[in-house]
Amino acid sequence: MSLARPDDLPRAFAQAWGAHDARALADLFAADADFLSLTGGLAEGRAEIAELFAGELAGAFARARLVTGKTKIRPAGSEAVVLMQRFVLSGIVNADGTDAGRIGAILCATLGLAADGWQVIAAQFVVEA
Repeated sequence: MSLARPDDLPRAFAQAWGAHDARALADLFAADADFLSLTGGLAEGRAEIAELFAGELAGAFARARLVTGKTKIRPAGSEAVVLMQRFVLSGIVNADGTDAGRIGAILCATLGLAADGWQVIAAQFVVEA
């Protein structure tokens, strides 16, 4: 799925996350994209990204909720942007099943303009210090 505008990414990401839809999350990425997840997982390509999200959404993030915070977009030419999106995650599950509380996280994504719209070409989803 391509986006009409780069600033559509935070809402689309949060909606797919809330639906626990790993395929919809992966579809925000280009076919050959790279992704570093909150758990430190590294995926190359849309299929691996979908698999990584599926595992995380079935595990530690099975009950997690994502709330969108501040967005910053920086153009990098006419066909690329870097987007930094702050989120708050709650409902994270520890290995023993207890609630891990909430954390701040940042999605830092480089988006490129393709023939059918904007796609993530590389992203890191990391814990905010």
